Amino acid sequence: MKRLAVLGHPVAHSRSPAMQSAALEALGLSSEWSYEAIDVPPEEFAGGVRALPADGFVGANVTIPHKEAALEVATEATDAATEIGAANTLTFSGGEIRAANTDAPGLVAALPSSASGACALVLGAGGSARAVAWALIREGAEVEVWNRTAARTDGLVRDLAKSFANGTPDDLPRLASVSHEQARAGSYGLIVNCTSVGMAGEDPFEQLPIDPGQLAGQVVVVDLVYAGGETPLVREARQRGATAIEGLEVLVQQGAESLKIWTGEEPPLDAMRQAARDG
Repeated sequence: MKRLAVLGHPVAHSRSPAMQSAALEALGLSSEWSYEAIDVPPEEFAGGVRALPADGFVGANVTIPHKEAALEVATEATDAATEIGAANTLTFSGGEIRAANTDAPGLVAALPSSASGACALVLGAGGSARAVAWALIREGAEVEVWNRTAARTDGLVRDLAKSFANGTPDDLPRLASVSHEQARAGSYGLIVNCTSVGMAGEDPFEQLPIDPGQLAGQVVVVDLVYAGGETPLVREARQRGATAIEGLEVLVQQGAESLKIWTGEEPPLDAMRQAARDG
């Protein structure tokens, strides 16, 4: 049996096992492949990952809070994962740990149209936010990043700016960090929540630097949080006429990219969406 898993802390809420198991079933691979969730505390992550191949694991998805650590533990990585500074997909083969990042293409695939020319606000500064900001800059969007801890925001912007400077065009769109007040006063065509706000039903307008009025019109709102239904942010965005993309769709798209890496098969997106919704 070829074993796969999602590694996180906590991880019991993850829809990835149901989603990926449904995909393996639809592809006729369920008798040869399995997928499970493993809770790994941060202090045990590196050792836990290195031990997985001996237990029959051939790959793993990585979620909060391990995406940056996943890149560090890898023995080799894709250019995208290196530039982003985080990985969400690991592959074990021949004693090597290969890291990739499917969060970036997953986000792009979930958007209703190209982000080129858009002014985007990215909320958060963790591994997912790094992937989102990197992907949007690559798509041609102007990106502003906010995080509760300004030092982390500045670090994200500084790291990505360095990666873009190493071999990317000089005319890349702007990437900048913004304060709470600047973000709340900004005008954005795309807002992506990469924080955990909303997972427990929190009011996003109390904890995030956005105002309900910023969601009106042609704005696209992406909430990476998924909590068994519409999050407060998604619900408010839809009520105000914005286009809202739920975290489950991003989960499906990035999971599909991971599955393609491991199996080489074309992922069954409809089966994955249904299983992700059903939990």
